[in-house]
Amino acid sequence: MELVTKYHGVREYSNEDIIVFKKGLPGFKELKNFIVFPLEKNNVLNILHSVEDVDVGLVLISPFTIIKDYEFKIPDSYIKELKIVKPEEVLVLTTVTLSSDIENITANLKAPIIINIKEKLGEQLILDNDKYKIKEPLFIENNVK
Repeated sequence: MELVTKYHGVREYSNEDIIVFKKGLPGFKELKNFIVFPLEKNNVLNILHSVEDVDVGLVLISPFTIIKDYEFKIPDSYIKELKIVKPEEVLVLTTVTLSSDIENITANLKAPIIINIKEKLGEQLILDNDKYKIKEPLFIENNVK
């Protein structure tokens, strides 16, 4: 199938590529089906793109790229909903807020997106702690973190 995106051109995908967010995502509750693909010419950022709305795509990054020892516990209810059996089935990504000013580019470490890559199920988890920030800077003093 083809997805003609607003910002990322035409993307080929199959039904097996679709990740289902049964509850949608905050701000996009009505959208349930997404695909993930790498941002062109960038080996760190990915795009989580709706297949239902060509205008909706979120920039994502692995939180482990930002904080090497990033960790949290996935609640049992999420493990059950996402049908997670083994840790290696889990992909954790966080949303990135872009800015023309590099110092204002941030990642939301407080609300990771959890994806079961085997079952193609996903959900965003809001962490109940103050350890991580909603707007964690990606770049500090022109150096990548």
